[in-house]
Amino acid sequence: MKLLWLWITLGVIGAALLIALIFILNNDWLKITRYRFSFGLERGLKIVHLSDLHGKSFGRKNERLIKKVAAQKPDFICITGDIIHLYRPRDKSVALQTVGALKEIAPVFYVSGNHEMRNKGYRFLRKDLIEAGAEVLDDRTAEACGLIVTGLNGASLKNDKLLKIAPEGQRDILLAHEPQHIESYAKAEYRLILCGHAHGGQWRIPFTGVGLFAPGQGTFPKYTSGVHTCGKSKMVISRGLGNSEFPLRLFNRPEIVVIELD
Repeated sequence: MKLLWLWITLGVIGAALLIALIFILNNDWLKITRYRFSFGLERGLKIVHLSDLHGKSFGRKNERLIKKVAAQKPDFICITGDIIHLYRPRDKSVALQTVGALKEIAPVFYVSGNHEMRNKGYRFLRKDLIEAGAEVLDDRTAEACGLIVTGLNGASLKNDKLLKIAPEGQRDILLAHEPQHIESYAKAEYRLILCGHAHGGQWRIPFTGVGLFAPGQGTFPKYTSGVHTCGKSKMVISRGLGNSEFPLRLFNRPEIVVIELD
């Protein structure tokens, strides 16, 4: 009987350790996802798309994340919001350190997400992000390697007027935090739309690509990752890097998106 209980105890411990390992890998093992689109460019471009860091650090000063981004040799980097989780000193420190390191690799374009917009502190964070080296595209456009990049802040995602701040024929790339407004983005005829926010559905059903929940979409959401086409527009959704109110990912590793345009 004692031997049986020993084996049961060891089995329970082993199962607990396996579950812990699965969650650690699903929350800390960075994945690189690649896409390629034809833009009719004379010279190919590479973009790294990051989203939803939520104050998370992959190693000291986010060194694992920075190293993987640097290895891609991007022409520019886009961050589509929720770089912090709360306005805590640690979150802000991680965000600013990360932006400072990324801008040494390539130009960084940033738009805010819903977490930044929750608090009046964003105007101060915005100033700090600019000083750290990010070009903040809150309802603005900028030129990047011959393309026009447009950004909407977290409060402007359904504003038809602001969606058209880039002139027709120059709506190359749109940075917008939330993907569920794809029809509005596509109506403005942006060629490529980069979003985050959905965290890949947080827990994904293996081998199906189906996520369980996303804010703004509810259960079994449609827009959680990958490429979605609407009209003339292609939308790429990052599954993000960190976590929000729900602290764990499952079958949904943190993601670095690499987009090649030719």
